[in-house]
Amino acid sequence: MMADVQQDRRYDDDEVNIVDYWRVLTKRGTLVLTLAILPALLTGIYCYFFATKIYESTASVLAPKETGGGATAGLAAALAASGAGQFFTGLLPSGATSRDTFVAILKSRTMTEELITRFKLREYYDAEYIEEAIKKLRDATDVSVSREGVVAVKVEDKDPKLAADIANAYVSTLDRMFAKLGTSEGSRQRAFLADRLEKSEKALRQAEDAVRRFAEANRAVGLQEQAKGMIEAGARLKGEVIAAEVALESLRTYSTETNPQVVQQKARVDELKRQLARMQYSGGEELPSDPNAPAQARQEYHLPVSKMPAVGVQYARLMREVKIQETVFTLLTQQYEQAKIAEARDMPTVQVLDKAVPAERNSKPKTVLTSAIVGVLSLLFAVFLAFFLEYLERARALRSSPAS
Repeated sequence: MMADVQQDRRYDDDEVNIVDYWRVLTKRGTLVLTLAILPALLTGIYCYFFATKIYESTASVLAPKETGGGATAGLAAALAASGAGQFFTGLLPSGATSRDTFVAILKSRTMTEELITRFKLREYYDAEYIEEAIKKLRDATDVSVSREGVVAVKVEDKDPKLAADIANAYVSTLDRMFAKLGTSEGSRQRAFLADRLEKSEKALRQAEDAVRRFAEANRAVGLQEQAKGMIEAGARLKGEVIAAEVALESLRTYSTETNPQVVQQKARVDELKRQLARMQYSGGEELPSDPNAPAQARQEYHLPVSKMPAVGVQYARLMREVKIQETVFTLLTQQYEQAKIAEARDMPTVQVLDKAVPAERNSKPKTVLTSAIVGVLSLLFAVFLAFFLEYLERARALRSSPAS
């Protein structure tokens, strides 16, 4: 029975406490509402009429699909070769994709400094040092990548047109930097082979001119069919050796010695050299195991033309050189065309999805959201203040009442 009475009293105390709380809030309702509404209202007025409005513009590009990993590997090599790698340190991880490469370039110091110079942002930001301008531009820029491979560049500024112009400049500069750095293996191979092809064409022209001058000076010079066939066969093989060595050098411009393609090409060069040595050595001797054997260990390419007159031997040598250069030029031309195809296939391009346009509405400050947050915080503070004042009032009443 006593337990039931105590439980009823506890319930009554709870009801009294809730009623007391409500009485406190209604007693000081004016204070609570004033402190909750007034700050929110003032915040809204300030944000709408006086706060600096920030506008946001976004440009987006689509990262190209990978074609065997050539583009990104080529870019890493190009960055190192061009001396620009110091500006991308830590931005481009190993095994990076094209979208990672895009982000690395967009966040690079090279990109940031170029935009600061183009738009005179150092004066615009009133920055005494270039580092201050770089920090402010980076704080105003956000680069993100979606799962679909879309790279978005968002720029914020109080001038909506400037924000859009900077975002579009990021994209256009990204495209130009890709072209400048040479981001594919194909472009590096093509440039290398173009140089060698030009030299080969010049050497072929010189060899042909030498034959023409010799023939004009010595009238007609005939060769036996057997000697002529050996000249052509040996020259063709020699040309293949030279072309294979050029292809090996081309691979080494962007690959290491352990690359499977480099290893395979080295084996091909060695095999061609062995075949050539079997033709060069008298008595059918084999090529020494070391392809870099001393020069005295080798014999010059020779033909069984000992019975030919001296002028015929000289003519044979000149014809041999022409055939060699013809073979080299033909094979290099084929390699050059293949490199051009690879360049067109592998070169990643910046595909613009959306250009940035000046925003019509500001993105910051968010007047409604900011006012709501201030209102909620003010309401909590007002409720706390109401109960605190009630506590002080009751404490004073207890001190002033006569002791019982």
